[in-house]
Amino acid sequence: MAGNGIANGALAALLAVQGAILAVGPSRAQGMVPVQVPAPTRAASQAAPPGTVPAPAREPAQPSGLAPDEPVTRAGYFYIGGRYQKLGDKTVMVGQMFVQSRTPARVTQPYPLVMVHGLAQTGVNFLATADGRPGWVQSFVEKGYQVYVVDQVGRGRSGTNPEVYGPYDRLGSRSLERTHTAPEIYDLYPQAKLHTRWPGGPGVQGNAGFDQFFASQVPFLANSQQTEELVDPALLALLDKVGPAILLTHGQAALFGWAVSDARPDLVKAHVSVEPSGPPFFDVQFRGGKDFWEKAGDGRARAYGLTRMPLTFDPPVKAPEDLIVAQQAKAADGHVRCWLQGEPARTLPNLAKVPTVLVTAEASFHAPYDTCTEAFLAQAGAKPDVIRLADRDLHGNGHMMMLETNSDAVADMLAGWIAGRMK
Repeated sequence: MAGNGIANGALAALLAVQGAILAVGPSRAQGMVPVQVPAPTRAASQAAPPGTVPAPAREPAQPSGLAPDEPVTRAGYFYIGGRYQKLGDKTVMVGQMFVQSRTPARVTQPYPLVMVHGLAQTGVNFLATADGRPGWVQSFVEKGYQVYVVDQVGRGRSGTNPEVYGPYDRLGSRSLERTHTAPEIYDLYPQAKLHTRWPGGPGVQGNAGFDQFFASQVPFLANSQQTEELVDPALLALLDKVGPAILLTHGQAALFGWAVSDARPDLVKAHVSVEPSGPPFFDVQFRGGKDFWEKAGDGRARAYGLTRMPLTFDPPVKAPEDLIVAQQAKAADGHVRCWLQGEPARTLPNLAKVPTVLVTAEASFHAPYDTCTEAFLAQAGAKPDVIRLADRDLHGNGHMMMLETNSDAVADMLAGWIAGRMK
């Protein structure tokens, strides 16, 4: 779906889009209800616009002292964004995003870490593994990071509301088995048979880890561009609240990571993109065999290459059609033929300012095409670092590496990359 002409990289425009997408027809919407705030939580110069919900005051970066009986970490949550809206005879809140926080007793890292989940998921992916081990949140908190974990707007703990957001969709168990948890059984792409890391064997119905994982799945907005229009401004608002931060995105969440890095490269100190949504421009589907993939549909799935929403290109892009798409003539064995920009390629100057790493698992369905995202960014002058887990002696992983048996080792490797780039 094409973008709607929002000014490239403009925060104000993203916020305007959020308001537009939340608007409903005159038969249902009856205007906004101003929020009465008993006491201001921030300076007058930072006051929230009328009708919106102010964010709570920023958490202290480090506890002032540690009593003998104080827990090792502090847990909390808050909501960012959101506004009251009349819907028929009801007043509802729309556009809010749930943020869960974990604070170590001693914050030793200079920037907080913001974790953003992918399609059909929520932030619980990062809290613990499906077989009960501590998750990536715990791993990074123990390394001294203030960690924030979100649920996408309109999903999970952020609240679902079909009356406002429109139709929802959800993934079935077989779909997740094929690509996320048991690709070795279905063997739809060449790397699938290498998958060995799901707890308790192949992740299919009846496997206790899979059953727990599938229980965590939630409905998601059927309109993919609408999801970007809602989450992008909420994530920007979160960074405005917590200050400069490191983004860790998974799958679909890379869409938001690119948009936020483009809009505010000053706030994104680094972007860890774990298996980003792709490949650029078009979706692919896997069918197995020698010719194991094909393009899914004729329209561009991501009009601006990486995203459905506009990015800041140089020379500027006024409409998606300004980006000429050319497909590679051939690809390496086990990989798709990438769609890149036709030459001369436009650059992405804002993304080039943000240290970025693309992380790909050995047996994931991303293994055939994450190289295309790498090539697209490099062509646009935003050359990312690349980590292929197999090159780090981390073998057998699939897309849900944060839940698999070597999840701690993967987290340690990501932390090592961050430490190296923050020097």
